Amino acid sequence: MRWEGNRESNNVEDYRSGGGGGGFGGLGGRSIGIGTIVIALIGGAVLGINPLTLLGILSGGPAPQVQQQAPQQVPANDQMARFVSTVLADTEDVWKGLFRQGGAQYQEPKLALFRGAITTACGQGQAAMGPFYCPADQKVYIDLNFYETLRSRLGAPGDFAQAYVIAHEVGHHVQHQLGITDRVQGLRGRVSAAEQNAMSVRLELQADCFAGVWAHHAQNARQILEQGDVEEAMNAAARIGDDALQRSSGRAVVPESFTHGTSQQRQRWFATGLKTGSVKACDTFSARTL
Repeated sequence: MRWEGNRESNNVEDYRSGGGGGGFGGLGGRSIGIGTIVIALIGGAVLGINPLTLLGILSGGPAPQVQQQAPQQVPANDQMARFVSTVLADTEDVWKGLFRQGGAQYQEPKLALFRGAITTACGQGQAAMGPFYCPADQKVYIDLNFYETLRSRLGAPGDFAQAYVIAHEVGHHVQHQLGITDRVQGLRGRVSAAEQNAMSVRLELQADCFAGVWAHHAQNARQILEQGDVEEAMNAAARIGDDALQRSSGRAVVPESFTHGTSQQRQRWFATGLKTGSVKACDTFSARTL
């Protein structure tokens, strides 16, 4: 992926030296993240946890109050943090343009770097979750050690696979901006657990599609893709499908427990966004076939 020399975002907050993070203690939102896959594969937790309630479940209720920590500036020699900042900037450029075309204004998310654990407006976040998005504070959270997990334990190496992960979480922010997340959350308690999981799958697949939309427009504007990049993202999508993760953990494949979609579905929707560059093409909620 061609990224060096491109603009870096001003929206990165580095909490890695401060510990506790943002100092929020409430349950003002629910996290949405790619990281439930990491718990399933490494931590041995049961797949099927709804990503909209994941943080609250893992924290055991309200997060403890912690002292406010001021974010630090990303060190100039931190190559991985600079990569994340550059990818975030690229998503900002793409989504600001697309929202403007639709007559709306895109509100850029913050991206928080942390180590181990961090307190968010959605509850206590853990590195074991992998990257996640919190709608309540409109932040993407990532422990950069996740990328080693992605490469060595999940079998998805490559810088564009890493960019796909960021773009997926930013896709959740786009959903929040469009009101999609609130509509899905509004169904909580009104539908069965299986129906709730099915809605979660559609939410996650749409975020995959939005990641593809970003890649489409970034490529057209800045020619970011190198040979093998698309294959890296497709491989990552395959490795983190619910069916693939259940097989990898030695468990039976239980479609009713899926919350993110199968490998084939995740690949298909990322490819749809990449090919079309169209937000409308990412309407997983109206699709008869996922």
